[in-house]
Amino acid sequence: MVSDRRDGLDGLVSGIDPDWWRGAVIYQIYPWSFADSNGDGIGDLRGITAKLDHVAGLGVDAIWIAPFFTSPMQDFGYDVSDYCAVDPRFGTLADFDALIARAHALGLKLLIDQVWSHSSDQHPWFRSSRASRDNAHADWYVWADPRPDGSPPNNWLSVFGGAAWSWEPRRRQYYLHHFLSCQPQLNLRHEQVRAALFDCGRFWLERGVDGFRLDAVDFYLHDPSLADNPAAAPAGGILPVKPFRLQHHLHDMMHGETSALLDEIRRFIDGWPGRTTLGEVSSEVGALGRCAGYTADRKLHMAYTMRLLRQELSAGAFHAALDEACQADPGGWICWAFSNHDVERAVTRWSAGRDWASDAMLHDRFARMLVALLLSLKGSVCLYQGEELGLPEAVLPETSLRDPYGIAFFPEFRGRDGCRTPLPWRAGVPHAGFTDAAQPWLPMPAEHHALAVDRQESDPTALLHVWRRMLAWRRARPELVHGDLVLCHAAEPVLAFERVLGLRRLLCAFNLSARPAALAIAAPGVLFDGNALGIAVAAGRLELPPFGAAFVSFEAALDQIGARAMAAAE
Repeated sequence: MVSDRRDGLDGLVSGIDPDWWRGAVIYQIYPWSFADSNGDGIGDLRGITAKLDHVAGLGVDAIWIAPFFTSPMQDFGYDVSDYCAVDPRFGTLADFDALIARAHALGLKLLIDQVWSHSSDQHPWFRSSRASRDNAHADWYVWADPRPDGSPPNNWLSVFGGAAWSWEPRRRQYYLHHFLSCQPQLNLRHEQVRAALFDCGRFWLERGVDGFRLDAVDFYLHDPSLADNPAAAPAGGILPVKPFRLQHHLHDMMHGETSALLDEIRRFIDGWPGRTTLGEVSSEVGALGRCAGYTADRKLHMAYTMRLLRQELSAGAFHAALDEACQADPGGWICWAFSNHDVERAVTRWSAGRDWASDAMLHDRFARMLVALLLSLKGSVCLYQGEELGLPEAVLPETSLRDPYGIAFFPEFRGRDGCRTPLPWRAGVPHAGFTDAAQPWLPMPAEHHALAVDRQESDPTALLHVWRRMLAWRRARPELVHGDLVLCHAAEPVLAFERVLGLRRLLCAFNLSARPAALAIAAPGVLFDGNALGIAVAAGRLELPPFGAAFVSFEAALDQIGARAMAAAE
């Protein structure tokens, strides 16, 4: 990669492709669990800096770092009490500046989280707002009077359980919180609130960050009339574990004025050429359409949703999701992810309960197929730390849980701790080299030692090297980075589509099952085996072994480029 040099803290950038984010692969770092440099059991900024060579060596384009700002850590950084300060658990501003410099020296862009939907109840803005109805910050959060019987203003529910309203006796009013009660909702219709948040964003942009991942975009605005949400019948007639699913969320989120707010955010960030935004969209119905709509007409640059992450693994389900994306606003740009810090890890989520899940060979093939599939989709890509190692979800005992979401719904839902356990760096040493502390903040699963970075580095057949080869392959095929996606007709369990750019046509075919499958192809082409399983073309049929991934190019004159790139990465 070519490094984009910056002049330190002034944020001046030269020679940057303003569209670098289109088709980019972004590596997500969860700072609590990446690498601990000071032996306190918690990952930190210096730990990230020390291990960035590993990330750059994958061949990704950027990193996204989850919140590291000053916070009471009731929701592990997504409850911010100072948007312009580094929490001492993670280091100092000087540590962050060193991290930016190192990332840029390695040719990596750096995105950070911005939590603009809500703050911590310990933020000075909220402390002022809750004190009275007539102070400088009185309207900076969402307040409402009780109903005549003293109950909350409406029936809205918190994602984390219970009512979305909490009583404040000093104001004799309720305040809105879509998540924990310590995460009050900011009033983003208030011009001064938006200006203050932009000032916080400016602070980091001027330090040289390359953009923001914007948390909880669907929760930015709600119906100002505070109308009740209608009830939703439980799926299959069975009450869900989380009562949030018992409502149609027509009024508490996804308000129509969100687009205008995103326009304003885009105008703000456009003041820094080459910077980008990545919005998080909820998994509510129409999520992929909202991703496209939120990123069209110069609103956000990219958006991703967990909708795909919450569905079954089948060709039909994937085909439907991709069709929804194809039918959405063509001016939008979706970012795809199979894992992140909020959901069960993909290799566990999509294999749990399958009769092949305990077969090591099939499980390895399955993990390789997921790599090939993710890196073949149209748009940008997020890769979550540990995904390159094939880490399975950690199953932690109740006594080890830290996530308030999981604690509230245990044991039916174990929360997000299982995907947040520390990254294993060295096999056979305490805590797999993550920390020198007696105990890390979350336990290191014993089964993760065998998947440690050093173990996979020394094994050319390991999944880590599959990621590197596939990322090199993606970079060498412009149609995978910039081309259109055209769905193909295929029967279960095969998912097939073409990536098309000018004269380039690349058929991408995936067997999403543990049994052999085949796909008819109408024309001969040059075959590339996406996961080294001996795939072949015979009599107009593409033979796919269990979890096989194959690419067939119909532009033979250009194929030597990709062939050389894959060979060089071997």
